[in-house]
Amino acid sequence: MLNLESKIPGISLNYVAPTPEPELLTGVPVFFGLTSLKEGVNEPKKLTLVTHFQQYFHQAGGYLEDAIKGFFENGGRLCYVIALPENTLNALQQGLETSEVLDNIDLVCFPDLTLGSDAQTFEMQQTILEHCEQMSDRLAILDAVNDIGKLDAQLQALSSHNGALYAPWLKVEHRDEPIPPCGHIAGVYASADRTVGVHGAPANIPLEGVLDLSFSLTSIQQQQLNPKIGSAINFIRSFPGRGMRVWGVRTLSPISEWQYINVRRLFLTFGRWANRNLADTVFEPNAFPLWVRLQRELSVYCEFLWRQGALQGTVPQEAFYVKCDAETNPPENREVGQVIAEVGLAPTIPGEFIKLLLVQSNNGISLT
Repeated sequence: MLNLESKIPGISLNYVAPTPEPELLTGVPVFFGLTSLKEGVNEPKKLTLVTHFQQYFHQAGGYLEDAIKGFFENGGRLCYVIALPENTLNALQQGLETSEVLDNIDLVCFPDLTLGSDAQTFEMQQTILEHCEQMSDRLAILDAVNDIGKLDAQLQALSSHNGALYAPWLKVEHRDEPIPPCGHIAGVYASADRTVGVHGAPANIPLEGVLDLSFSLTSIQQQQLNPKIGSAINFIRSFPGRGMRVWGVRTLSPISEWQYINVRRLFLTFGRWANRNLADTVFEPNAFPLWVRLQRELSVYCEFLWRQGALQGTVPQEAFYVKCDAETNPPENREVGQVIAEVGLAPTIPGEFIKLLLVQSNNGISLT
């Protein structure tokens, strides 16, 4: 606190620096895998170095340790690990429930999931996608099966706004067989978030620590496997002189507005910010002062996104709008304890306003 001299006798001025808001982390995955803790109860473990895995966990029998190594090699700095005793749907559901306490994560990876049968793999991957939809604050990075002939069946079995599928598998040092790509891809997400932001597409980025791919595709083969609109597989391609690069940025959503990973993650991050920074408005009187505050704070954050380059437009009015007034909050909504703010964002892709409703109730804040 800084004391300032006042020109008025008997009056002193104190300058109090505002408390900075805690940083909203992005590019932070939770890894599930077949391993066990060396000591203590089974709880999520925070890793900031690749060597922390061997410090906390017993030797993993699947791909977990390789995925975590790939995460840190490709720019990841922070992740969490939840050990699973077996590769079953029940164990996964318990692990997903455990992960709900982690408010820093925004990505989900499970490289060992592909150790089961195809039918089991697809069922458990859809369970992860449904979990991400329910939580509304995370996106699943899923591994395609390591068989080009089964990719279309896998794509047809999965559907979600909050998931993306990657192929093929990666050949790395010290492993005779290829490994699933989700760990390396999560590292690319984390690196892109730091250099550009969640609005930047995590694609056309070279992968580190990769010697080769389990199979290669030409541009024509990739077009044949993926439709022009809707869900798609994100392939990793090998380019002469440019290395192995992520060559896709599509989600598993059948809705065109959510077909791009960076657009979907932008809105997921918006929801995370709202839940963190507007939580103290819950139980406030649903009246004009609250509407003004919500409109002001949401507009400030939207303008921050615009200045960051996440939104289109040469002026803020072309990039977003925020509406919270008597029209969005009619008497029938107020009677059930809901406050609704309408927000429209124009992300850099696909180039049109996408509208969402921020609904505040005694259960918290939700976005639709």
